[in-house]
Amino acid sequence: MNSQLTAFITLSCISGVLNLYLCLYVFLKRYHYTKIAQLFVGYTAFVALYCFACAFGMIATTLGAIKFWTTISYAGMAISAPLGLLFIMQYIGFNITKNKIVILLVIPFISLIMVATNDIHHFHYRVFEIDPVRGVPYIHQEIGVWYIIHGVFTFASMFVAFLLVLAHWKETVKTYRWQLIALMCGQFIPMIMGFVYLMGFTPQGIDPVPMTLWVSSLLYLWSIHSSHLFRVMPVAKDAIFHSINDGVIVLDQFYRLIEFNQACRKMFPQLSKSMFGMDFAQVWFIVAGQSMPFTLETREFEITLTTAEQTIRTYQVRITALQHDKGILLIFTDITALKNLQTMLEQQAYYDELTQIYNRRAFFKQCNQAYREAIEASTAFTVILMDIDYFKKVNDTYGHAIGDQVLVHVAKVCQSQLTKGELFARYGGEEFVLALKGSTLAEGEALAEQLCHSVASQPLHTTEGMITTTISCGVAEVIHHEETLYQLLNKADQALYLAKRAGRNRVYIYKG
Repeated sequence: MNSQLTAFITLSCISGVLNLYLCLYVFLKRYHYTKIAQLFVGYTAFVALYCFACAFGMIATTLGAIKFWTTISYAGMAISAPLGLLFIMQYIGFNITKNKIVILLVIPFISLIMVATNDIHHFHYRVFEIDPVRGVPYIHQEIGVWYIIHGVFTFASMFVAFLLVLAHWKETVKTYRWQLIALMCGQFIPMIMGFVYLMGFTPQGIDPVPMTLWVSSLLYLWSIHSSHLFRVMPVAKDAIFHSINDGVIVLDQFYRLIEFNQACRKMFPQLSKSMFGMDFAQVWFIVAGQSMPFTLETREFEITLTTAEQTIRTYQVRITALQHDKGILLIFTDITALKNLQTMLEQQAYYDELTQIYNRRAFFKQCNQAYREAIEASTAFTVILMDIDYFKKVNDTYGHAIGDQVLVHVAKVCQSQLTKGELFARYGGEEFVLALKGSTLAEGEALAEQLCHSVASQPLHTTEGMITTTISCGVAEVIHHEETLYQLLNKADQALYLAKRAGRNRVYIYKG
C-alpha cells in the first residue's frame, strides 16, 4: 500500500472518528439541548458511516469487497445529505414534519437499492471494475442514469442548505456568526470536494469527500462549546420572533426604529424596512396617522386605533427596556376581541335590556361614587324618582308588548331632555331614577316638571292607536352629610307617593 493511499485512509478515518464522537457527545447530552440535536445526531452518524465505509473500501483487496463497502458508503452518503438539509431547515426555524422527512429520504433509499443491485440493472454504474492500470483498490467506473439523478439530488440538498444559512447572515448577531460558518462549511466542503471528484481531479474511483470532513467536524465541535450551538440558535430565534402573535417593535437607545416582526407588520401595514433608523415619533405618525398619544416612558397602557379598513382595533401596549439601556421593546397585543366581549358583558350586566339605559345595579355603582364626591365637596345632590301613571292599566288593556313600547318611549323622551350628563336609570318595573350631582332641589324640581310636560305632550303611536302617557315624580335633595344615598332615595320615594295620591302627572318635592 503506497503512502498516498495510506494518507487517504487516515484522513477518512479521522473524519469518521470525529463525526462519531460528535454523534455520541450530542446524543449523551441531548436532554440539555433543543430538539434540533436529534437531527444532528442522525446526520453525524450517517456521515461517520460514510467515512468509515470509504476507508474500508480503500483497504479492500477484491472487487466484491469494494462493491460491498461502496454500498455501505452510499447508506451514509445518500442519507446524510438530506439529513443535513433537514438539520439546517430546523435551525432556520422551519417546521419539520414526518412527511417532509419521508419525501427527502425517498431518493436516497432508492439510490442505496440501486447501488446494492447494480450488477442486475447497471442503472447507477454502467461499468464498475478494478482499474486495469493501478489495480486494487482503484476503480474504473462509468456512471449511469441514476448516478446523475442521485448526484443532482445530493448536490441540491447541500446547496439549498448552504443558501438557507447564508441568507440569514446579516440578520444574525456577530457573536453567533461562528455557528453559521460551521454550518456553511459542513455543506460547502463536501459540495466542493464532490465537484472536484466529478471533474476528475482526484484518483479514479477514490472519493475525496470523507478525507476533508474532519474540518467541518472540528468547526461543529468548536461551535458547540464556544457559541452554544443547540442551546442558543439566533436564526431559529429570529424565526420565533417573527412567529410571535404579538406585534413587537424594537427601538435603539435614541428611540429610532431598528426592527419589527411580522405580526406588527400585519397590525400596521405601512411599516417597512425603509423606516429603519427613523425616529419612532415620525414612524408612529406614518403608520397610525396621528401623533403619539403616549410617551415611551409609560410602561403599560391601552390604545384604540382606526385601521385603513375603518375598523376599530384596541391594543394593549407594554414598553420594556432592553438590557444595559441599549433600547426598548414595544409589545402590541390585540385585545379587540377581549374588549368587545367585555363591552358585551358590561352591556348585559349594567344596562337594561329593554330600554338600553342603566339598570338598578349600574345606577347604584355609579351613584354611590358621585354621592360620596358630592358629600366630600359639600355640593348639592338631588334625586328624582319617576313612575309611569296607570302602567298596569296599559298592560291589561293593550298587552305587555305595548307596555314594553311605552317603557321604551318614556325612556327616550326623558333622555331627550337630559344634556348635562345626568345619571338616568330604570329603577325597576315602570319606575325610573335620575341623580343630579351639583343640582339643588329647585333645579331638580324644574327638570322634573320639564320631564312630566315632555312625556305628556308626546303620545306614543302604536298599532293600537295613540297612547298618551304621563309620569309622576318625587324629588329630594341631600340635607345632612350624614344621611346615606338610600335615605335620600327613600325621601324621593315618599314625595313620589304623595304625587300619585294627589292625582298623578305632577311633581312633588320632599319637604321633611
